[in-house]
Amino acid sequence: MDVDKGQGGIQMLLAAEEEAQRIIASARAAKVARLRQAKEEAEREVATYRAHQESEFRKKLAETSGDSGANLRRLEAETEAKIQHLKGEAAKIAPEVVALLIKYVTTVRS
Repeated sequence: MDVDKGQGGIQMLLAAEEEAQRIIASARAAKVARLRQAKEEAEREVATYRAHQESEFRKKLAETSGDSGANLRRLEAETEAKIQHLKGEAAKIAPEVVALLIKYVTTVRS
């Protein structure tokens, strides 16, 4: 009877070990599935983020260089305004410069 009892105990241990291996295998498979799912979700989020950033970049690129005609008109207007400002400043000081030049040309040093 002790032998039968010993054999029964060994069988129980083997069955328990097999059950433990099945549980571990099941847990590993579940872990792998969760990791795969997390990786897929992360890849989707990265793709969405990348698409969003790309669209923002294209939008800003179109705003800054897409309408070069408007930029050209704006630059021409700014340039013309600066030219007019410089002409006005030159006109203000022109009489003084002319008087100074005449003074130096007509003054004779001895």
